[in-house]
Amino acid sequence: MAATILEPTPTAVEPATTLAVPADVRLKVSPDDFAALCAANRDLRLEREADGGLIVMAPAGMDSSDRNAELLVQLGIWNKAERRGKLFDSSGGFTLPSSAVRAADVTWIARDRWDRVPRDDRRRFSAIVPDFVAELRSPSDSLPALRAKMAEYIAQGVRLAWLIDPETKTVEIHRPGREPEIPAAPATLSGEDVLPGFTLDLKGILFD
Repeated sequence: MAATILEPTPTAVEPATTLAVPADVRLKVSPDDFAALCAANRDLRLEREADGGLIVMAPAGMDSSDRNAELLVQLGIWNKAERRGKLFDSSGGFTLPSSAVRAADVTWIARDRWDRVPRDDRRRFSAIVPDFVAELRSPSDSLPALRAKMAEYIAQGVRLAWLIDPETKTVEIHRPGREPEIPAAPATLSGEDVLPGFTLDLKGILFD
């Protein structure tokens, strides 16, 4: 009688698991590993702190996304008409002199400075300090953490930074060499000499 040969049963593919990282645990990655992580996780918003600490940010809720879009559209209309610089959304990461990699909700860089960035560097997290950034607080964002980020932007050379908080209906304006300004019940924000001629209408962003 011929022997029966039993083929090994293929091993089932194990389902992917999620790694939960407690708030007091910090993961550190090198610049090269950070770039590889971002390439492999394009649906996630990742940042890298100056000491290599990895920050994973949750996707924005629909309400926050709508406010972000309104902010970007208004700046985009102004920038297209003025042609003064390059505008980037929250997926655009830049490397600060400290080696931290940030991705603000909105980033703007003057055209003459952007034109000096090498082509190859533009395909990565360009080593350039933006002239302007804006962060729009979502319900899951820590206000102290966002304020620390504003201070970091200014310390690294950003000329104007806005922290817009629909949760408290407040705006903080950060500039080099000055204490943050918190205007009372603003309806608009001026781009000052950084975004000449631009005025942001806060309806639909700070309030409905």
